[in-house]
Amino acid sequence: MKIFIDTANLADIQKALELGIVTGVTTNPSLIAKEGLDYYTTLKKIASMTDGPVFGEVKATATLAEDIIKEAREIYAIAPKNMVVKIPMNTEGLKAISALKKEGIPTNCTLIFSANQALLAALAGASYVSLFVGRLDDIGQKGTDVVSEVVDIFANYPDIHCEVLAASIRTPMHVTDCAIAGADVATIPYNVIMQMAKHPLTESGIERFKNDYIKVFGE
Repeated sequence: MKIFIDTANLADIQKALELGIVTGVTTNPSLIAKEGLDYYTTLKKIASMTDGPVFGEVKATATLAEDIIKEAREIYAIAPKNMVVKIPMNTEGLKAISALKKEGIPTNCTLIFSANQALLAALAGASYVSLFVGRLDDIGQKGTDVVSEVVDIFANYPDIHCEVLAASIRTPMHVTDCAIAGADVATIPYNVIMQMAKHPLTESGIERFKNDYIKVFGE
């Protein structure tokens, strides 16, 4: 399973990329606004930081297919080598995804909460479908069950070329469960990536090795 970082914080992106385990970046207008940055300038900067996919989302004000397509072209033109355009799941979004597929513009259908939605997005031509694991958990539905359903459905049909992306990841256990379910990608906040790298037994083991070394060899 590939790991992307989900943020617009440039410092966190750089630190995550330096670990050598992050191969893409997902973001959205809300995350960029939170950082107080210009939208298009930030997407261009992020795209320059990695050769992996960078996800830029159309604004919520683009609600009709023709408006979504127009903005998607503008976002893609920022960095054609690695830009993926995020489009919300609805019928206008599906129309846009289908049209953009014909133009060779890769898309990520986002805000997906069911296997049926994921199937429609894949059939429309989305390159990725984003399943919101944490938000499903919030309403009492196990988000990773939906990930597993979508993975199984896509496996039945070799003509579907769409990656299953687990989003709204909030804990390291979410990552583990999504990997078990067979997700192609998990997009993860920086703090959760840091949590994944830690375990109390690892910390205590390092401390013990250090103390044993000092006893024999000194500082």
